[in-house]
Amino acid sequence: MGALRARFWRLPLDQLTRAEWEALCDGCGRCCLHKIEDADTGDIQDTNVACRLLDPATARCRNYPNRRAHVPDCLQLTPELLLEIGWLPSTCAYRLRAAGRPLYPWHPLLSGDPEGPIAAGVSAAGRIISEDEAGPLEHHLVDWDETDG
Repeated sequence: MGALRARFWRLPLDQLTRAEWEALCDGCGRCCLHKIEDADTGDIQDTNVACRLLDPATARCRNYPNRRAHVPDCLQLTPELLLEIGWLPSTCAYRLRAAGRPLYPWHPLLSGDPEGPIAAGVSAAGRIISEDEAGPLEHHLVDWDETDG
């Protein structure tokens, strides 16, 4: 994946290498869940319905390197796109760093524990269903706890 600089997560997002950008992700999986947008208000409602490639038990993509070949509308998160979307969780490392805020202590880069987001209650792992099994999204609306992790 490439060498990672010491404490790279403290740098502005536009200074990160591709490898550092990818490593910044906390792995919560919530960006890979379907959302419903109200046509009249533009409000976004969260669901617990995951992309078919997201493993519901781990909240990890089963085929990350080739995901866009299988899911053409898979979101490719970039620093520019961060400015356009407002639905990432408040605990998202990309969102935090874009705002100049530090990562939470449970983030795997700080804690050394890849299960940190699960222990902090911010991960989708174990709380989601695959789109292949879900049925209508309207039956799966959720209000994720937006506490500070």
